[in-house]
Amino acid sequence: GIEVFQPINIKEDYEAILNKKADMIVSAAYGQIIPDILIDSHKKCINVHASLLPKYRGAAPIQRAIMNGDSVTGVSIIDMVHKMDAGNIYAKREMPILESDTNKTLFEKLSIVGNDLLLDVIDDIINLKLEGIPQDEDLVTFANQIKREEEKIDFNDTSLNIFNKIRGLSLEPGAYGIINNTSIKVYSSIIKDYNGSEKPGTVLSLKKEILVKTLDGAISLVDIKPEGKQMMKSQSFVNGQKIINVFDLFI
Repeated sequence: GIEVFQPINIKEDYEAILNKKADMIVSAAYGQIIPDILIDSHKKCINVHASLLPKYRGAAPIQRAIMNGDSVTGVSIIDMVHKMDAGNIYAKREMPILESDTNKTLFEKLSIVGNDLLLDVIDDIINLKLEGIPQDEDLVTFANQIKREEEKIDFNDTSLNIFNKIRGLSLEPGAYGIINNTSIKVYSSIIKDYNGSEKPGTVLSLKKEILVKTLDGAISLVDIKPEGKQMMKSQSFVNGQKIINVFDLFI
């Protein structure tokens, strides 16, 4: 019985929200800028943001935190203002980033943390019992939307950086590599010790895995999606495939 309104373009299609004459607007993981008229027409407008602001303002805080190898993240509840994620902070709650976390798992965890934190403070915010704290502009960093070129795996990078990129982009949009004119998305990987001198990107083994040379070692590609196929374990892929040979190179 709850009415749902999901405008394709909130900047042009906001009258239905305005006509509700609500006391407060709450946004969470919403990818559009809320028009000034909506912010100015409500007693309070707040945003549940998936980072410990002022770190990681912007559209991809979860992905960037994992890709950068951070060990902790969290949720911030802030005033919605006429500048992206720049409002006063009402509350923050930290949580660790596990080595096993991906973009998908961390999003799910933070959605629960954000929900709980919101319920803890929303009454005090609307009743003006909780004062927001201004963000320190000297500590601001940005988590811009992931660009297509960032999704490509550069095996000239370290194993750890590649590992973090893969899990930071898993399952959506997915990191990928190109070998023999074929794109292969990679959703999980394992860092392996290796001291060989092969060029980074070289396929070292196809025995039950796709093992690839990196700048400082090797990495095993575990969950993959070859172009035109379903997601699968690399162990299943290497049995009978004719796309990759040992010593082929990811470019």
